[in-house]
Amino acid sequence: MDKKQKLKGLEKYDTIKEQQLTEGNRGYFLNQAQVFSSDNRWIVFDNRNDDTQIIKNGSIGMVNVNTREIRNVYTATDKNEFGPGVGAAVFNPKTNEVVFIHGLANADSVRPYTFTRRTAVSVAPFETSKPVRLDARDISPPFTPGALRGGTHAYSISGDGQWISFTYNDGLMAELAKTDATIKDLRTIGVMVPSKPVRVSDDDTFENFDGERFATVVATVTEFPRAGSDEMSKAYEEGWIGTEGYLNAKGEVQNKALAFLGDVRDGTSQTITEVFVADLPDPLIDAKDIPHISGTESTRPEPPAGVHQRRLTRTQDRKFPGVQGPRQWIRSLPDGSLIFFPMKDDTGMVQIFAISPNGGALRQMTENDFSLETSFSIDPKGNYLAYGYHQDVYLTAIKTGNTKKISPERDYKSGELSNINWSNDGKILAYNRKVTATKESYYQIFLINLK
Repeated sequence: MDKKQKLKGLEKYDTIKEQQLTEGNRGYFLNQAQVFSSDNRWIVFDNRNDDTQIIKNGSIGMVNVNTREIRNVYTATDKNEFGPGVGAAVFNPKTNEVVFIHGLANADSVRPYTFTRRTAVSVAPFETSKPVRLDARDISPPFTPGALRGGTHAYSISGDGQWISFTYNDGLMAELAKTDATIKDLRTIGVMVPSKPVRVSDDDTFENFDGERFATVVATVTEFPRAGSDEMSKAYEEGWIGTEGYLNAKGEVQNKALAFLGDVRDGTSQTITEVFVADLPDPLIDAKDIPHISGTESTRPEPPAGVHQRRLTRTQDRKFPGVQGPRQWIRSLPDGSLIFFPMKDDTGMVQIFAISPNGGALRQMTENDFSLETSFSIDPKGNYLAYGYHQDVYLTAIKTGNTKKISPERDYKSGELSNINWSNDGKILAYNRKVTATKESYYQIFLINLK
């Protein structure tokens, strides 16, 4: 495709301007999705200046896109070098509740913030500053149904604002893995659903606590997947399919479903990453599920019986098999008809591909002469992909594949373009750049107005 053809239909973005929304000697770090309030006036952030260091961060804030006013959403108490740690904040698209990772309150040198020691906390910033614990935790047998035994993170809220997905590491299995070679600490995914509060016996250790939602894992993982099978050793980077689900192969609406990445072994026992789907029943939990969803002292929790897990992609025979590229959570069109993910094309360039949630052939959505360098996002109407390369923001029209660089030339030193988010009305792109100030560089929030 020649350059003129690539730009066709994107001429309206010829005069785009970039606005730096935050400044100063601290980080303003965005989550990779869902950072805008429902009215698009506020953007939520945490104050990390290193995306790997939630353990060091103690505050969540939000900034007004029009006035640049900054408000505190939450500040952790008893913060120390070992935690508790807060970060990765998202806005509920319907309620304006802010949900974020919170390490355990008893964090210290013996029990620091880590994958198995974190939980979801919410704050309603326009109503109260009171934090609410969402997922209960119970590591003392007999385990409480609806409570978890480890740590959750990377929250994604369904289009109706009701269900919250997460990735999960089980604390009991992680401990067993230290002395038993047949057991591994495996990441999987789960869901929290509205319910009566889950009550857990309090033993004054701050290890066990109540939660306002019922939580369960929804993907099955195993330590030693069989070569050539659909068994996974890891499930992660999930995303909701559609804002209201998708039409399945029978023409029926599957109201709640997650697409996610799963690590499998190909026929030669090499690990490759494929795309999977978990179709979720509604209601999620049936009485017959209770005996196995909590796990035992020697087994991990299992999904409810009504969850249907299936593999979508089979890329082992491609020149460059498996999902590859920058870290990317699964995205889908608003109607759920296509699921998007990064892979290398036959030239070795990382492009964006898509597949129907019902399976079928892969579709290559971008044909760039460069590799994708950031995560990507899809506008709320399902018209454009937004992503980054060489510190520039690009748009690709989903219907035509036409691509255009829309960020203007910069007169400042910056790096680490990341976390590109669309506003809920599709009129604003927000993202991070690390900007040099004095001798240090800090994550700042930038905007591109697409009105």
